[in-house]
Amino acid sequence: MNEDLLIMIPGPTGLPPEVREALARPQMGHRTPEFAELIADCTAGLQYLFRTTNDLLILTASGTGGMEAAVTNFLSPGDPVLAVSVGNFGERLGAIAETFGADVTWIKSEWGEPADVDLVGRTLAAGTWKALLFTQNETSTSITNPVEELSALARQAGALTIVDAISGMGGTPVLTDEWGLDVVVAGSQKALMLPPGLAFVSVSEKAWLASETATMPRFYFDLKKAKASLEKGQTPYTPNTSLFVALQASLNLIRAKGIENVWRRHAECAQIIRDGVARLGLKPFGDRRYASNVVTAFCPPEGVDPKAIIGHMREKHNILITGAQGAYRGRFLRIGHLGTIDRGQCERVLAALEETLKAART
Repeated sequence: MNEDLLIMIPGPTGLPPEVREALARPQMGHRTPEFAELIADCTAGLQYLFRTTNDLLILTASGTGGMEAAVTNFLSPGDPVLAVSVGNFGERLGAIAETFGADVTWIKSEWGEPADVDLVGRTLAAGTWKALLFTQNETSTSITNPVEELSALARQAGALTIVDAISGMGGTPVLTDEWGLDVVVAGSQKALMLPPGLAFVSVSEKAWLASETATMPRFYFDLKKAKASLEKGQTPYTPNTSLFVALQASLNLIRAKGIENVWRRHAECAQIIRDGVARLGLKPFGDRRYASNVVTAFCPPEGVDPKAIIGHMREKHNILITGAQGAYRGRFLRIGHLGTIDRGQCERVLAALEETLKAART
């Protein structure tokens, strides 16, 4: 394992020393007063991060597990759902709803474009909908959706908002209460600077009311069980206690810095990367008006294989970047700048990218 590798992908991210130290601490029992104190503190820290007073539940699962919980706890088979996709992860959220029997109508933007707010509004106004599903920050395309506008349209239509904020949470503003978001999902391995393995779900009162009549099957991801257990300082099933300890350490770091300052650092790093890529003559992928502050996508020079760039960066500079996903594989590259990333690391990756491009052209 190369501990000096600079990870510049959209997750998992690097771990700060405080988190690595927390992961090495002795195990604790998950039915003890110590764990009850731990989960209470983590829950309060996540409410601060989500900008919410809603219930906040922690699941031992990947982000996709949180997405499944967000769908199955509040919908029934046959429910009319509008799924808005601007990339790979919007597709996943809607696909989960389809898998469990929802009647899903799709609005899909071209990769690199945000959600078509006007089309979403017209579609919502023309029908009766149980929920609007969309991704807050789409790492597959480096686009951040206009969440506040989409949420307002859903409220006007009487629909729940179910939002995948896995990659954006902590790196870009997600104002859960101010924007009226009903169900918001995040994950541990992004801007929270943790290993994969925890998912977080905030639930509004409106969503809990919907859960009373929701009949999609669920067991491990039953959020009512998670809420009832949380009231006792526990989780329904065995949690990853080491990750909970690390989560507390991460949230302490974020609270000490202030979430607005963390958002500002991500925005500054994003601008450094965007400016640097442009200075190297590389074309950005996607609508720059909606450019993500946690990942930047750009096209390689004509005739240069993205895999060759990724390989050279890894082998010669010890820097990990990544390529495109799905149908766009091989068409653009992505640099993640979230979590622990700072100005110096951004400048390092740009210098390495400049050398890599020179090598590719010779």
